[in-house]
Amino acid sequence: MAKKRIDDYEPGPVPPPAPLDRFGFVKRELSYSHDGSMKERSAYEYEREERRVQKWRKMIGIGGSDWAYYVKRKPHVVKRRIRKGIPECLRGLIWQLISGSRDLLLMNPGVYERHRPGQRSLYNVLKAYSVFDREVGYVQGMGFLAGLLLLYMSEEDAFWLLVALLKGAVHAPMEGLYLVGLPLVQQYLFQFDNLAREYLPKLGEHFTQEMVNPSMYASQWFITVFSYSFPFHLALRIWDVFLYEIYIYHIHLQGVQIVFKVGLALLKYCHDDLIKLPFEKLIYALRNFPEDAMDPDTLLPMAYSIKVSKRLEELKQDYEKKNQKPVQSKEFNEKQKQSQERFLSSKRS
Repeated sequence: MAKKRIDDYEPGPVPPPAPLDRFGFVKRELSYSHDGSMKERSAYEYEREERRVQKWRKMIGIGGSDWAYYVKRKPHVVKRRIRKGIPECLRGLIWQLISGSRDLLLMNPGVYERHRPGQRSLYNVLKAYSVFDREVGYVQGMGFLAGLLLLYMSEEDAFWLLVALLKGAVHAPMEGLYLVGLPLVQQYLFQFDNLAREYLPKLGEHFTQEMVNPSMYASQWFITVFSYSFPFHLALRIWDVFLYEIYIYHIHLQGVQIVFKVGLALLKYCHDDLIKLPFEKLIYALRNFPEDAMDPDTLLPMAYSIKVSKRLEELKQDYEKKNQKPVQSKEFNEKQKQSQERFLSSKRS
């Protein structure tokens, strides 16, 4: 019996292309039961999500008109809902309300000018910011922040949210993440190194033996607030909490606590594996955490349970003494505020 040539076989039916969501990812209509088996998403789950969206709409009001009132009246409810994750359809608006960028936009009509048609939105936002704030200009890590924001809002809205974050609309400025020498990043790495050694002493000792420090794996965590290499669904949940906490506490260190907490939670989750690895494999593992460690429903509750507020402030003071100059001190923040007010006033005139 003669063998058929490969060319003689007829191709089978081509499956239809999988539907994509607005981010270019394949839509998934499957959910997982408690035993890990897959099942079709039920009508009940759709109805539950719709009820969740309606609760959020009632909380923020039309165009966000009730947001500030609800935050003051029921802060614990807001905190609980934020930690569960903002509904996808409302995330862009909520982020703008939380950060104060919506107010900046309304107070500064015409400051953001679009470039000629055809240019990419990301370029437009970053170019506009580099013109707006020449002291900071453009630093590579800013692109990940702007790119994430553009998934949920227009160019102008993304621009003003970036301004709100770095110049400090409702909190101390975070531009130290991108100034020459990355002063805030250096402070955060010092704090994280000490926290990791105190919270996970065996792992800290192993890091010392292998000569590993946070600058080798954690710099991008702080520079991009996990938007660089973390799974998209996890990064969004972290950003929900990050923006809310800098809004509610009016202090950037309080908001950025979530970065410290998630980082510590990751190290704790992978602790038993990490302490066995030599230098090269250890660095790789710290930059490529396993998929199960990146499950937001597992990782985030673990992160929320870690208390770092008091110790972070103590380590901040230690860092300032060590470097003989305060980072984001009260006087520094006051000068920044005055500078910001003069800057925005000049832009409006």
